[in-house]
Amino acid sequence: MGAEQPETIAAIVAAHRAGTLTPAETVARTYRRIRDHDDPAVFISLREEKAAIAEAEKLAARADAASLPLYGVPVAVKDNIDALGFPTTAACPAFSYTPTHDSTAVERLRAAGAIIIGKTNLDQFATGLVGVRSPYGIPRNSIRDDLIPGGSSSGSATAVGAGLVPLSLGTDTAGSGRVPAMLNNIVGLKPSLGMISTAGLVPACRTLDCISVFALTVDDAALALSVMAGPDQADPFSRDRPLGAITPMPANLRLGVPRNGQLIFFGDRKAEAAYSDALKRWTALGATLVEFDLEPFYETARLLYEGPWVAERYLVIKSLLASAPDAIHPVTREITAGGARLTAADTFSALYRLQGLRKIAERTFANIDALVLPTAPTAYTTAQVLANPIELNSRLGTYTNFVNLLDLCGLAVPASMRSDGIPFGITLLAPAGRDALLASIGRVFHADTKLTLGAKGVAQAPLAPLPASSGDEIPIAVVGAHLSGMALNGELTALNARLIEATRTAADYKLYALQTTPPKPGLLRVEAGQGAAIELEIWSLSSSAFGKFVDAIPSPMAIGTIRLADGRSVKGFLVEPAVLSEARDITAFGGWRKFMAEAATA
Repeated sequence: MGAEQPETIAAIVAAHRAGTLTPAETVARTYRRIRDHDDPAVFISLREEKAAIAEAEKLAARADAASLPLYGVPVAVKDNIDALGFPTTAACPAFSYTPTHDSTAVERLRAAGAIIIGKTNLDQFATGLVGVRSPYGIPRNSIRDDLIPGGSSSGSATAVGAGLVPLSLGTDTAGSGRVPAMLNNIVGLKPSLGMISTAGLVPACRTLDCISVFALTVDDAALALSVMAGPDQADPFSRDRPLGAITPMPANLRLGVPRNGQLIFFGDRKAEAAYSDALKRWTALGATLVEFDLEPFYETARLLYEGPWVAERYLVIKSLLASAPDAIHPVTREITAGGARLTAADTFSALYRLQGLRKIAERTFANIDALVLPTAPTAYTTAQVLANPIELNSRLGTYTNFVNLLDLCGLAVPASMRSDGIPFGITLLAPAGRDALLASIGRVFHADTKLTLGAKGVAQAPLAPLPASSGDEIPIAVVGAHLSGMALNGELTALNARLIEATRTAADYKLYALQTTPPKPGLLRVEAGQGAAIELEIWSLSSSAFGKFVDAIPSPMAIGTIRLADGRSVKGFLVEPAVLSEARDITAFGGWRKFMAEAATA
């Protein structure tokens, strides 16, 4: 295995670029492994091997192939996400339809050089954390045959764990991208809500759904996220959330751990000991552990299935429940049918309570960078879950069900292999937008465990070095066309600038739309109380790059000192007041993105 058998995305792409392995050979190996693995319950539909190899050969012939971030990487997609050429079933044959185009996430993966090889099994309509609720069978757990594979993204997680593909897409509304990651000894990345478009996803709970990533390493998962992240006009729930760069582990990292007596393991002493060992590892890595109150998070979790969000699940299968109830898995039917009885009053009552709980969560994170929790409190065998399907499933969501309701991002990372051969994992959780922080610290933790990858016993490669920082980096604030994803952002990335954070000015600035091509805004400092807080991004440049960048700035733009909402000062773009007589005051939009988005729809 080892060197001649690259398993991670990073190793496969490097081999393709070096010419030591062709994408066609990698795809052929995937199909060979699928045959050898011999589990018909992993995939609901599989592409014809010849067609996939032909696509790989065509890709390799492209002049720009080697520059593609996922050059020739085989990918599996959960079968509630549209991919052209495959039916979408959501694990319900009666629901099946043939999409006319890719989901946005799949379209972006293909554009990055990925080759979609099949659609994976799931708990029907993504309802479940167990992976046993599908008419297409129960995928074998890749680590231990008698264990559940975890759900709802069962096929996607086992395909990565078993080494069939190095990357797969899952979804995660209540933990479906994290619980199966733990049970298969792989990484599960649940991004901030709206960061990956859900256009082309069969909804479970539309307001909470997100597409998630399974990979063997944190770096691989973060790379896949960077390819798919970004706003999408086709998804009304999409948000423009800049994805920061992976950085060295912060020196003063503060991790939240529940107060004494608040953790629940349902009597699983081995899981409890494994969590305690994981905390010792964090301390050894230099993190400070800070106690917090987990009870409001538990209360939020109870809202998910005891509250009105079940009605969102009911909406998806309402007509099927009425016309062909027997086509729906009996456990799924029992859970979702309850959604029909909920009233508008129930919904508002729960929304009010949730808003209060969100405020408590915000205060929790005021002095904590991230929470570190068990991914799941314990693990169950397939036989145990089939005998007690609803209660055991709900136990698995103890530390996952509250996450999307509180608008947190999450990263599930393997932590240890227990003495009974059951994998144990932890999940890092932080407020939306801190995805890069979680990746930055999660990669260090996973590497430190020295665990092998997935089920194939392959050793982790040393952590890839981060882009060198010369130590003389200068931050610069941008408010307009240089923002990530905007017209002139390439001028920054061409100079190897790194996105540090998205934040706001102090509340004494005005923003104007200037008469320039391409359109640009001008930021002007005004008297205290006369302006507003304007959204901006802070990028970091080496001193030589900073000089080049500033030298190229045309009039009427100028570099000055900008005061931030938290009192810090940073160099950034300001405008010469003389040109503002012909400019439009757009301060009320709060930032250039909102103004441009409105202008695009006008």
